[in-house]
Amino acid sequence: MQNRMRIGTRSSALALAQTRFFVATLARAHGWSSAETEQQTEIIQFKTTGDRVQDRPLADIGGKGLFAKELEEALLDGTIDCAVHSLKDMLPELLPGLFLACHLPREDPRDAFISRIAANLDQLPDGAVVGTSSVRRQAILLNRRPDLKPVMFRGNVETRLDKLAGGEVAATVLAIAGLKRLGIEAHARHIFTTQEMLPAVAQGTIAIETRAADLRLRNFLSPCNHLDTELAVTLERAFLGALNGTCKTPIAGLAVRQGPTSFKFEGCVLSPDGRKRVDVSLTIAITTSEEADAAGRDAGRDLLSRSDRHLFET
Repeated sequence: MQNRMRIGTRSSALALAQTRFFVATLARAHGWSSAETEQQTEIIQFKTTGDRVQDRPLADIGGKGLFAKELEEALLDGTIDCAVHSLKDMLPELLPGLFLACHLPREDPRDAFISRIAANLDQLPDGAVVGTSSVRRQAILLNRRPDLKPVMFRGNVETRLDKLAGGEVAATVLAIAGLKRLGIEAHARHIFTTQEMLPAVAQGTIAIETRAADLRLRNFLSPCNHLDTELAVTLERAFLGALNGTCKTPIAGLAVRQGPTSFKFEGCVLSPDGRKRVDVSLTIAITTSEEADAAGRDAGRDLLSRSDRHLFET
């Protein structure tokens, strides 16, 4: 680590808001003043492949890991010291030499329904066009409303809201965490329960990635780590990894603390058209990341054993 911590981030408004939250968390953890915070940190912005290519579904150009590609390359070549990620945009297996040094406290992981013409999903007219770039959201929407017409809806939060306001679609679905971090949660007409729409793995979580060998920085960031969040998303990501689904496979999963040592996990996989859905649920005692990883992998294997293999061959 240099004298001044070089923090890599995507250049979108949401990514920068998340980075400012990380810097504020770091400053509180180490008792920095505003002046000290400015002296100690430098924010370096990147436009990733996922940001640049907007005319095709993510699944067709390599998956959501493309939102982390340039940041991880910058970590490996020493251009930056750490990277701020929306953890749901990262693949379950990190590149060799990289490490998730801390997980910030998770924001609300649920999805929000946004529309000009309806207060909730049930009020949309038959055949309504719904914009979403997420295969998970598309499949769950079709599972609940087979009549809907999902269309590709790429772009940052502001772009999607502008497209909605312009009448390109009747509704869209966005993570409420992003709306809250941008201070625009009033756009949400309805927040889906997790029974209505199970979230993406790690949705609502900001993670800080470093080089695995940089023990000094890892120790410096450790006071910022939120253990409950780490355990929950470790379980979820292990579940995703065990399924080994492609970026075209609709997969959802959420772990929530239920007591002093126990977590409840719910996961599912769907066919892209929403017609088939297989669920798994468990409540288990977890106190370490290793236990969380093992529980997630067990849940994934259980779901795989009860699923049609064609669900994972899209």
